[in-house]
Amino acid sequence: MSHRVLIPVDLQAPSILPPGVALRRLSGQTMGTTWSVQALAPRSLTQEMVEAAIASRLQRVIDEMSTWEADSLISRFNRAPAGSWHALPEDFFTVLDAALTMATDSAGAFDPTVGPLVDLWGFGAGSVPRDALRLPDPALLASTRQRCGWQRIVLDRAGRKVQQAGGVHLDFSGIAKGYAVDLVAQALRECGCVSWLAEVGGELVGEGVKADGQPWWVALERPPQDDSPAMVVALHGLAIATSGDYRRYVDHDGQRYAHTIDPRTGTPVRSALASVTVLHRQCMVADALATVLTVLGEEAGLSFARERGIAALFITRADDVFRETLTPALAAMLE
Repeated sequence: MSHRVLIPVDLQAPSILPPGVALRRLSGQTMGTTWSVQALAPRSLTQEMVEAAIASRLQRVIDEMSTWEADSLISRFNRAPAGSWHALPEDFFTVLDAALTMATDSAGAFDPTVGPLVDLWGFGAGSVPRDALRLPDPALLASTRQRCGWQRIVLDRAGRKVQQAGGVHLDFSGIAKGYAVDLVAQALRECGCVSWLAEVGGELVGEGVKADGQPWWVALERPPQDDSPAMVVALHGLAIATSGDYRRYVDHDGQRYAHTIDPRTGTPVRSALASVTVLHRQCMVADALATVLTVLGEEAGLSFARERGIAALFITRADDVFRETLTPALAAMLE
C-alpha cells in the first residue's frame, strides 16, 4: 500500500470553496524543462491572464539567473572585472542570499560558485561538447577548484549589491528552479487564485484544496527501476523537490557520474543514494536542501536533516535493490 502524509495541522483548508471559481489548467516550457499549473481561479480571471502572470515570473528567472543565456544578469556578473560592484534586483538578491546561507549551514556542501567545476566535467553551459565523459586532468581540476569557493563572494546585504572578486562564476542550478516554483505560486496568489498545484521541472508546490475538497495528492518521485509503492503527499502549503542520480548522469568505465558536483572535492557525487526528496514550505529551500543532502550522502545527510528537523525521504540503491529511509520529521507526518 502507498503511504500518505497528513495535511499539516496548523494549515486549515477551507471547507467550502468561494463561489464563482473555475479550474484553469496551463502548461508550457521554461529553463530547458516544462511547467504546469492547475489552479482554482475567479471566473473573471481568464486563461490568458493567468498564463501571462506565470510567464512573466518565469522569464524573470531566466533573464537574471540562467547561465545558458549570455546576456542574463548572472552571465554578465560572471564576466565582470575583478573589484566591480553590481546592484541586485530583488529576485537575484533573494536567491544569492539564500544560497550563501545554505553554503554556510552545510559547510560548503552547497556552493553557488561551483559553476567552473560543472563546466569542467561537461555538465554546464560553458562545457565543451563531447560524446563521452573524459576525466579532467588532475592539475586542471586543482586549478579550477581554486576559482571556486562561496567564501569569495562579498555580498552587501544592506546595499543589496555583490562584488565580483575576480573569476567568480555563480551557478544557481541547485536553487533557481525551486525559486521559480515559488514565484509561480506568488503569481497565482496575486492573481486571486484560491487554490493551486504548480510544477516546474518536477518540483511542486500546492496550496488549498481541489474543487472536491480533497488536497492536491502527489506521489513522490522514485527512481525508474524502483517498483516500490509510491509515497503520497498532501501538498497543502507544502513544496517538494527531488535530487536523483537517475535524472542526469554519465556512465564511464562502469561508474555512474551524477551531474551533481560535490564542491568539497570538485568531483561528481558518488554514493549509494539514488534520490533524496525534501518537503518544505518554500520550494527554493527544498530545492537547495535536496542538493545538500545528496552531496552529503546517506549517513551525513540523514544526520544533517535530523538535526534541523527536515522532512526528507532518502532512497538508496545496492545491486538494484532499493531501500527508503524517512527522517523523523517526515515520519511524524504519516497517517
